[in-house]
Amino acid sequence: MGWIRSIALPVVLVSLLITGVGCRPEGRGADRLAESSSAADEVDSNLVFNNITLEQVDENGELLWKVDAEQAVYSPDQRNADIINPDGELYQGGKAVYQIQAEKGEIRRDGNRIFMRGNVVATDIESGAVLRGDEMEWQPYEDLLIVKGNLTGTHPQLRFTAIEARATNEDRQIELFGAPIEAFTEEEPKLRLQGERLIWKLDEEMVISERPVQVQQFEGEQVTNQANGNAAEVNLQAKTIRLMQTAILTLADPPLQLSGDAFLWNIDQQTLISDQPITAFQREENIIMTANQGRIEYDPQIAYFTGNVRASGLDDQSLLTSDRLTWNIASQQVDAEGNVVYTQPDPPTTLRGPRAVGKLQDQTIVVSGGRVETQIIPNLQ
Repeated sequence: MGWIRSIALPVVLVSLLITGVGCRPEGRGADRLAESSSAADEVDSNLVFNNITLEQVDENGELLWKVDAEQAVYSPDQRNADIINPDGELYQGGKAVYQIQAEKGEIRRDGNRIFMRGNVVATDIESGAVLRGDEMEWQPYEDLLIVKGNLTGTHPQLRFTAIEARATNEDRQIELFGAPIEAFTEEEPKLRLQGERLIWKLDEEMVISERPVQVQQFEGEQVTNQANGNAAEVNLQAKTIRLMQTAILTLADPPLQLSGDAFLWNIDQQTLISDQPITAFQREENIIMTANQGRIEYDPQIAYFTGNVRASGLDDQSLLTSDRLTWNIASQQVDAEGNVVYTQPDPPTTLRGPRAVGKLQDQTIVVSGGRVETQIIPNLQ
């Protein structure tokens, strides 16, 4: 059932005019109906209607969209209508899911697509997310709302800029396109996401990127921590970021650069967890550590590494290997356990034992516990 029927023109006019006034107060509506009805005989050539309501239903009689407009001008073949100041609702399953406004629009005969242009505002009724742009397109049978051109979005959790947004109500998601997209969280701690394509899962409160993305944490206007990954999942409610596929996280305090295949960065708890190989580089002391797994706590600045741990002092070429290692980043003390081996080039020394405690940069490593082996290679020159 279309928004304009294939019947005789006078009946079409009366049908549309009744629709246009049906939801307004009886007195004013009756006046408009009388005025428009008397004018209908004069507008056969241009088909202009003022203060009209247009709607489209599917084969089951459920609304697909309903739009009020100040004016509708039909094409001579009655296939399209240009509308002025449209304001209405878009429906899915007979339920209004979006509210829309614009300066002008176009509706096509089959009603399968609506176009809006000029200061477009589209609001997701359930979540309150608002999309603003230059153009909008609604494809009801595809469950697809497209907004583009100077696109901005606002929501209590997130605001963003992009080139284009594609919203699907059944999936409850908004897909953002652009280079770059910028998205800012509205709650503390503040984050900025930049990428080429972001998927915002409204009900799950997640922002997902399957392409390279950068996440920055702010204190005031200052960037404190920054993460990059080839993919990421940001949980807006839990305030966690899962970085995947070659991730790098640069921390300001403690001053560390962390890299690996996958991280879970908890903003509120100030922790970083990796269940895959991880590398930590301490810039100030020029120390690098690698392990199969790791956990870093910003406060009180302690890192825990397990599995094939290697701690290297790059300045003096010292190396400490173990099964497990705890690193107090603030004091620079390490506590290693399990199959400990410590080597240093000057003087050439190798120590083996179950445990070691000390500082790499000072070469003050003490190996203890059980059987300890010491090998000192004399300088024969």
